[in-house]
Amino acid sequence: MRLPLVMLEIFTAIAEHGSLRGAAESLGLTPSTVSHQLKNLETQIGTKLVVRTSRSLSLTEAGKALFEGTAPGFSQIAQGFGNARMAGQRPRGPLNVAMPELAYHAVLAEALRRFQTEHPDIELELSIGDGLVDILKDGRHAGIRSGEIISENMVAIRLTPPLRLAVAGAPGYFSINGIPQSPQDLQNHNCIRYRFISSGQFAPWVFSGEDADYTIAVTGSTIVNSLPVAVNAAIEECGLVFLLRDYIKEEIDTGKLQVVLDDHATHTAGLFLYFPTEYRNYKPLRALIDFL
Repeated sequence: MRLPLVMLEIFTAIAEHGSLRGAAESLGLTPSTVSHQLKNLETQIGTKLVVRTSRSLSLTEAGKALFEGTAPGFSQIAQGFGNARMAGQRPRGPLNVAMPELAYHAVLAEALRRFQTEHPDIELELSIGDGLVDILKDGRHAGIRSGEIISENMVAIRLTPPLRLAVAGAPGYFSINGIPQSPQDLQNHNCIRYRFISSGQFAPWVFSGEDADYTIAVTGSTIVNSLPVAVNAAIEECGLVFLLRDYIKEEIDTGKLQVVLDDHATHTAGLFLYFPTEYRNYKPLRALIDFL
C-alpha cells in the first residue's frame, strides 16, 4: 500500500497547530482543503482521528497513536529537505588558483586548513610558480600576484597592504663579513640570488632613494629558485637574502636572521587576487574571495 504522505503531512500540521485553520496557514492551503484531506485520511484508516467542537480540536486515541508514530519521521524529512537545499546552495566544484610560492606563504599557508573546513565541497588546486600565467588559456580560475604585474583587463582585489622588502643574513655571517652600511656595500657581500624559472632573470634588489627607487647589481656564489632554500642558505651563513620581511618574520623574531639596511627598504604594491570577468560569479571563486 502506498503511504498517503500528503494526507499525513496535513494531519501532522493539524495536530501540531491544534486547529484546521492553523494547519492551513502553515501549509499555504485553504481550510476546506485541509478538512477534505483529513476526511480522506480517516476514511482510508477506517476510524476518526480528531474530535472537533465549535471551540476546540483534540486527537482521538487513534489520532494520538498516528501522530506519535509519524511526527518524528516528518521532522527528519524536513531536516533532510533543508540539508539538501543548503547543499545545493553551498559552493562546490574545482577552483584552480595560480600563485608564486611567496604569495602562498604570505596569504594562504596558515589559512588553508580553515578554508578546507568551511568549504569541503570545493576542490582547490594551487598552481605554484613564478611565471606570469594567462589564466583563461591555462585553465585557471584566478591568480595571486603583486599588483605591479597584473594585466589591466583583470578584476583585481587587494589581499594585503604594500609589503616591505628586507635584506637579511645570519648573525654569524655578519660577525665574519661585517654589516653593510649602504646598499652599494652589498656589491662586496655574498648575495644569494633568486632566478625566476619562467624568465631566467634574477629578482632585482631594489632600494628606496631620495628621488626614486633604484636597483643594485649584486653578485654571489649561490643562485636558487626556491624561497625556502634561500632562507635556509642564509641561516646557514651562506650569504644575504632579499625578500619580503613578512616572509622571514619568524626567523627575525627568533634571531636566526638579522635585517640590515632597513632605512633603505622599499615596498612592493602588495598582493592581489585577480581573475577574468568571466569568473566573477563562479561560486567557488566567490567563496575564496569572501574568505580571504
